[in-house]
Amino acid sequence: MEGWDTSTKSALTKIPLLTTRAGPRDGAAWTQRLKEEYRALIAYTSMNKSNDNDWFRISATNPEGTRWEGTCWYVHNLRRYEFQLQFDIPVTYPATAPEIELPQLDGKTHKMYRGGKICLTVHFKPLWAKNCPRFGIAHALCLGLAPWLAAEVPILVDSGMVKHKDDEATSAES
Repeated sequence: MEGWDTSTKSALTKIPLLTTRAGPRDGAAWTQRLKEEYRALIAYTSMNKSNDNDWFRISATNPEGTRWEGTCWYVHNLRRYEFQLQFDIPVTYPATAPEIELPQLDGKTHKMYRGGKICLTVHFKPLWAKNCPRFGIAHALCLGLAPWLAAEVPILVDSGMVKHKDDEATSAES
């Protein structure tokens, strides 16, 4: 955690670490892992809300907990930019981190792969590998998606690649 800002360190220490090393093919062990994932997500969401830093909504879209969807948002210049969020849990999870997708931003930045998958290889993947199986979905959002949004959304907005929904509505009315 050397070199991290104090708010990131504080947030990370409040997200419960996971203990079960299980993936979607591991039956009852996966169910236990999924319970730990939900506990960590609830803790992270509660912490964000109590700090007035709420920035995502996410839930599993299938009973197996292998497909997740929701929304995330970033506030830039006092305007909220909201994006669809989705990912699948890899078969090799937790050894492999989920690939977080923001489909609306597909093709708008070089720090993204086909299909809107955000680039996390250089900074986040080594951290995930070092902390397997203790890191989970909440950690991927905190240490992967949040910094990516903070780095990319202002650039995308300032370059005109992303427009605020009010600006899009105004130009559609013209």
